[in-house]
Amino acid sequence: MAAVAQLSTALNATLRKGILAAADSGRVQGLVRRHGMRLGAARFVAGETLDECIVVLRRLNEQGLAANTTLLGEGVLEPTQTEAVVAAYRGVIERIAAEQLQANVALKLTHLGLEIDEELAFENLRALLEQGSFIRIDMEQSQFVDATLRIYRRLREAGFDNVGTVLQAYLYRTPADLESLLDLAPNLRLVKGAYLEPESVAYPRKPDVDAVYGRLMERMLAGNGHTAIATHDESLIDRAIRYAAAHDVERSCFEFQMLYGVRPNLQLDLVRRGYKVLVATPYGPEWYPYLMRRLGERPANLLFFVKSALRG
Repeated sequence: MAAVAQLSTALNATLRKGILAAADSGRVQGLVRRHGMRLGAARFVAGETLDECIVVLRRLNEQGLAANTTLLGEGVLEPTQTEAVVAAYRGVIERIAAEQLQANVALKLTHLGLEIDEELAFENLRALLEQGSFIRIDMEQSQFVDATLRIYRRLREAGFDNVGTVLQAYLYRTPADLESLLDLAPNLRLVKGAYLEPESVAYPRKPDVDAVYGRLMERMLAGNGHTAIATHDESLIDRAIRYAAAHDVERSCFEFQMLYGVRPNLQLDLVRRGYKVLVATPYGPEWYPYLMRRLGERPANLLFFVKSALRG
């Protein structure tokens, strides 16, 4: 049995590397962009337009689920391009408020110009936060972690309480990053990590990532911030529930977050049990890199995608 488990782990790791490598393949990208929505991408992406996304957000709310949404895209390299991104996010925030949806926004700083200039990204995000709605700063590849955490701290110290960020369990540095943020009573989402990182900066083995995730999760729950436990792993979810009960952590201090299209029955079961569940529900024409990371996180999703393609 141990040999079978090791083989399965090795196979999943190989598939993950291949899928993430395909994310940069122009040929694969062209094929998936032409046919992906029809063949199964719509399971993970709430459409290419905001109107399509709003329909999905409303349906999730009707099921008792909260949501966030992201305009998919990253790596803006021209300052003028960030103006369009900021305007688009202003529209998203205003639309969510007008529709009275239980939803907020998550965004990437590279979409706001981080690769151009850190100050540009900071000012763009500050302008959006001034609208008053909660915004979560997504975490990106390891080279952006320092700048992301600097911007998060600057915003909190400037008085913005309506902002949160993300920590990735697979990075060796994350326990120290968490300790450095605890004085802010931070609103943090904990994820395992979805980018293809070298072994020099990230744990390559899933069991190691899971072990670190569990320790980080409990450290967050013991703090005085808000913890968003982003996982579909039932063993980690059960561990969080047990820890919270044993240490009198109020349910208002944490929530579970899952991806649109992944484990919907588990999402609804947790809601029925009285826990807050937020569903990450992205949209936009630039959905290809997001889809590939979802397939890479759980190679079993690739089987679903292939079956849809064959049926098509």
